[in-house]
Amino acid sequence: MILIDTHTHLYLNAFDDDRDAMVERAIASGVKYMFLPNIDSSSVRGMHTLCERFPENCFPMMGLHPTSVKDNFREELVKVEKAFDEHTYYGVGETGIDLYWDKTYYREQVEAFNRQIDLALEYGLPLVIHARESFTEIFRVLENRDINGLRGVFHCFTGTMEEAERAIRLGFMLGIGGVLTYKNSGLDKVVAELGIKHLILETDAPFLPPVPHRGKRNESAYVIHVADRLSEVLGRSTQEVAEATTSNACKLFNLNI
Repeated sequence: MILIDTHTHLYLNAFDDDRDAMVERAIASGVKYMFLPNIDSSSVRGMHTLCERFPENCFPMMGLHPTSVKDNFREELVKVEKAFDEHTYYGVGETGIDLYWDKTYYREQVEAFNRQIDLALEYGLPLVIHARESFTEIFRVLENRDINGLRGVFHCFTGTMEEAERAIRLGFMLGIGGVLTYKNSGLDKVVAELGIKHLILETDAPFLPPVPHRGKRNESAYVIHVADRLSEVLGRSTQEVAEATTSNACKLFNLNI
């Protein structure tokens, strides 16, 4: 059984004491591939170093996270654009709009989001969208410009059935993580109605650990708990869930395994 963690920040300081061992635990548990979204210029070196350490397992993506969009965001975007000339990446992101933490830079977030959509279209790469209290704003951006040929994922999807269907109509998959295992999230009802056709698995490690690890550091090996819960919700075996979500991820990221 092969699982893919499609969104994990394994280069962050939370893993400084045991990073190699943590990656090796994930691989040993069947999580053979891990996709690493970038945050901003401060995270690039650590991300590259880890991907160079595990080139068959860890794959980098390049972008500017919406919560890192500040007064210098255009300088950050120049660094993002330059990086695509110097390295191989498997996605653009994570990008999007976050109105949970701070609305101060909303217009700048929209501009940065649009530029990263351009990059995804230019390079033919999937777009990794961060949407926190911002589905309306993100759909407004996507639906008011030409995105023909764009593909991607709404990472850590926690929206409604209507929002899920709207994202899928735009050509996106939905990243399902630890929130699915939370008792009162309501995500199980949405997923049960959707089925597995447009779903991929993720952890967002070190954040959002699934049950039974809530309150602890999340890591890529724990994606199995998401797969197990998804199997319960859909009435399918974990093996079937793994096969389907791995196939979906390989299609999205153009990965041949």
